[in-house]
Amino acid sequence: MGLQPGSTPIELERQLSNGSIDRPSNAEPQWTIEDSEELYRIRGWGEPYFSINAVGRVTVSPKGDRGGSLDLYELVEALRQRNLGLPLMIRFSDILADRIERLNACFAKAIARYNYPGTYRGVFPVKCNQQRHLIEELVSFGKPYQFGLEAGSKPELLIALASLSTPGALMICNGYKDREYIETAMLATRLGQQPIIVLEQPEEVELAIAVSRQLGIKPILGVRAKLSSKGIGRWGHSSGEGAKFGLSIPEIVGAIEQLKAAEMLDCLQLLHFHIGSQISSISTIKDAIREASQIYVELANLGANMNYLDVGGGLAVDYDGSKTNFPASKNYNMQNYANDIVAEVKEACEERNRAVPTLISESGRAIASHQSVLIFNVLGTSEASSTVPEPSAEKEHLVIRNLYETYRSISLENYQEAYHDAIQFKEEAISLFGFGYLSITERAKAEQLYWACCQKIHALAQKQEDKPKDLEELDEILASIYYINLSIFQSAPDNWAIEQLFPILPIHRLNEEPTKRATLADLTCDSDGRIDRFIDRLNVKSALELHPFSPEQPYYLGMFLVGAYQEIMGNLHNLFGDTNTVHIKLTPNGYEIEHVVKGDTMTEVLGYVQYDSEDLIESIRRQSERALKEGKISIFESQMLLKNYERSLRSYTYLT
Repeated sequence: MGLQPGSTPIELERQLSNGSIDRPSNAEPQWTIEDSEELYRIRGWGEPYFSINAVGRVTVSPKGDRGGSLDLYELVEALRQRNLGLPLMIRFSDILADRIERLNACFAKAIARYNYPGTYRGVFPVKCNQQRHLIEELVSFGKPYQFGLEAGSKPELLIALASLSTPGALMICNGYKDREYIETAMLATRLGQQPIIVLEQPEEVELAIAVSRQLGIKPILGVRAKLSSKGIGRWGHSSGEGAKFGLSIPEIVGAIEQLKAAEMLDCLQLLHFHIGSQISSISTIKDAIREASQIYVELANLGANMNYLDVGGGLAVDYDGSKTNFPASKNYNMQNYANDIVAEVKEACEERNRAVPTLISESGRAIASHQSVLIFNVLGTSEASSTVPEPSAEKEHLVIRNLYETYRSISLENYQEAYHDAIQFKEEAISLFGFGYLSITERAKAEQLYWACCQKIHALAQKQEDKPKDLEELDEILASIYYINLSIFQSAPDNWAIEQLFPILPIHRLNEEPTKRATLADLTCDSDGRIDRFIDRLNVKSALELHPFSPEQPYYLGMFLVGAYQEIMGNLHNLFGDTNTVHIKLTPNGYEIEHVVKGDTMTEVLGYVQYDSEDLIESIRRQSERALKEGKISIFESQMLLKNYERSLRSYTYLT
């Protein structure tokens, strides 16, 4: 069938897409959602929770492969209609429940597979995400599995004591401890709690003995061992002999002697170790488990009443979807992890004829990461000019004529040489301008011609299989800047501080080809407030493929897998505060909003730095009155200023 007479371009595209006319045989193939899945690697990092639907939008399946999904774009639009501005953190409660269930199911399967005569009792490290609604949901979802909490500080111990209401759930007490910390933990046993005080510094041994005698309470104690096995990646230094926490083998032996002398050796029941967060290689985990298992049985041989082995954290998240030992990935799955722990511990205990321990893990990142999605909008863009300026009627300066000639001559045969010529002529133009031999309008024309040359050369280079190495920098030089309504320092501090990669992609328009390559710049007045490292097929790329931006239409991006550490570690750089947050729960008829946590207002963030909003308003009022008396401002203008000032104080710290 042919094109209908008088069809507009939009109608033509509609007819092409619905098959009412034939697409020309030489037409470029249409972009598909499968292309977007490949480009943004959503199947690698997103399954089973995130995918792309037929209309090119990200969908969320909070219960994984057990059914039920939400269109993320439609959800964001509905939340905005409820006056919840962007940026917006969306927590999916069902994902949190699913992660807890999966972890426990993996250990249950491993225990059955290897006929392990012990059990698994997981704990969630509160430091991973201390937000009240999340902790309350986690405790609720964990009750069928006696899932407990781990506290790494005195404030976190207070959270754990008040939040954990599951009979039999463990409360692991880590971190630096003073007398009050240890007293509080021991007294918690009177409330029916099951705290285990992990001794991590030599001085804590004597302190625990003294508090036990004072209170007349025999606690459950553990020791944290510094393994010789070391982690890898960003957190590798947190293990080994130089680790911040833990006792060396001689110190552990000394602790046993102290406890034995105090007739408290039966209190020592747990061995704990930690080889770092985000362990990307399963071989590292195996080495650590093997060493820890031997330490465990040796402690039992020395007379300790060993019952628990806490393997710490480290269970990684595949942020880039590559399933490799790249730091942003992992070369194993959750079931591999559980299998190796169960198998290694059982083998060590059987060889030494010792009862196997109850296994504990502190898997915070693997539990909390997936449940949070950060949504933010693009505010504007900055792009390198590709416009070729019109030649002047008068004779141009030689350097400008050279740039015109370079641009016209660019071809497949000389584009590499032309690139270096363009760089040379641009540098000459800047030097001539510095000495006063080139006007500002002439310099502007020279720079326009340089960028036009770069665009033309880049387009040719992209089509070549063997692109010259010296042209690879064009990918970064020509990337657009997309300005986003976000503070990296507040909402993704690990991206700034340790170059942590998070999946980022548009949540809609994924059935369109993204023709722009861009870095992301946030709202802060800081050059570090940008994202220029993104997940890629093999490693890291310096720009993200995005769609052309139009100020008339919203363009939403999502940052995924941000549920661990980011919220609590965020800071108030430029006084951008906490974002709006909602908790979404799937229902048979769609979803319900369980909780809304409004983001910080300007009054609140100013209060953090000791400014009183009433004092600020009064200061502006007095300045306005003085200006009125001096005739510098009208009544109307002064009232508008005061009204805007007061409204701003009540407003969200981000742009609307």
